[in-house]
Amino acid sequence: MAAFRFKAMDDAGKPQNGMLEAISLTAARQQLRARNLLPLEVVASAKSDGSKPDRTKSAPNGTQPRAKQSGPRMPLASLTLFTRQMATLLGSGLRIEDALSTIAQGMTPKVAGTLLNVRASVLEGRSFGDALASYPLIFSDFYRASVRAGEQAGKLDQVMTHLAGFVENRARNRQTVQLALLYPALLAVVSLSIITLLMAFVVPDIVRVFTSRGTDLPFLTRALIAVSALVRGYGLYAALGLIAAIFAWTRWLRVLQNRLRWHRVLAEGRLTAKLVQRMNASQFAGTLATLVQSRVPLIEALVAAADVTPNLHVRARVAEVTEKVRQGTSLKRAMDEAAVFPPMLVAMVASGEASGNLGAALDHAATDQQRNLDAWVRALVALAEPAILLLMGGMVMVMVLAILLPIVSMNGLVTK
Repeated sequence: MAAFRFKAMDDAGKPQNGMLEAISLTAARQQLRARNLLPLEVVASAKSDGSKPDRTKSAPNGTQPRAKQSGPRMPLASLTLFTRQMATLLGSGLRIEDALSTIAQGMTPKVAGTLLNVRASVLEGRSFGDALASYPLIFSDFYRASVRAGEQAGKLDQVMTHLAGFVENRARNRQTVQLALLYPALLAVVSLSIITLLMAFVVPDIVRVFTSRGTDLPFLTRALIAVSALVRGYGLYAALGLIAAIFAWTRWLRVLQNRLRWHRVLAEGRLTAKLVQRMNASQFAGTLATLVQSRVPLIEALVAAADVTPNLHVRARVAEVTEKVRQGTSLKRAMDEAAVFPPMLVAMVASGEASGNLGAALDHAATDQQRNLDAWVRALVALAEPAILLLMGGMVMVMVLAILLPIVSMNGLVTK
């Protein structure tokens, strides 16, 4: 069976839409007619391979409708909700297919279509992990590896609980950073906009009064006049150049080798190395801890942890760590030789290997790394706000001085 998204009209003329399961488009339309609904549009939920879904629209002449390409999407908030609900329902004893059907009822049509397609794959005999593999853009390698390990160990509910905590923590961290940076970014944009408007439209009128007097202007005032002339004459070209530079930069970063070079600069730069190291170490340790505690083999856990490591340079080092561990090197030694992990994380790994409890040690290390990262981000944000205020205030003060100095000079000439 497959999932279909429909739009229909009931006997009272009210529009209806939602999701249903059927073996074909014809069966889906028959189900709608059995509910006394007039099918207006029936769309097969998009597959992850990018193929075009079948689309049918009822038409007066009975012609077949056109096809439209679409793809599955699941916001992070929906993935978080799905994972938590899945853990709760599986812990209550529900079967996987029943849990998927129950969760799909409370989701948006697009998300519900994805879940119902996963349910159809499970009903066809595939494992839950293999069914999720049809949607790699939604369910990461780490997510799928954890699910497969839970199925093999018979502890899928516990694994989903671990996954729910992981996904919720990632969503919370992203939201925290976005909210923390929102005010400084808004302040900078508004301040720069106001200063630009003043330089382009207000300052020239004020300066015109000074220049008409024919007196010598202070250096600060002459500099303000020059900057104002540049803004008025070349401001539009500068804005277009900035947009073009940003576009070229994004295009350059789309090349894998270029992005790898840039990530290496970030990972090894004096100003960014610590922050990049903390971010990637937190992500790596948290992922590896969840997989190891879910009884995923260490090699497979390292491969999945590398796939979710943001920085490509660090990811390449993790791949080297994986290869060394596969050849028999201890995880602690391989991580130490990689030289991209904090010493505290390496020490915790060594302690876990020595005690035979690597999962718990990694979990503690991931918590410590996340706590340190949160403190680092809070400190940066706390410094960003006053820095922007001081910078914008300084620029305004310079403009005010540049305007007031000629006025003071003219008053001095009058008194003489």
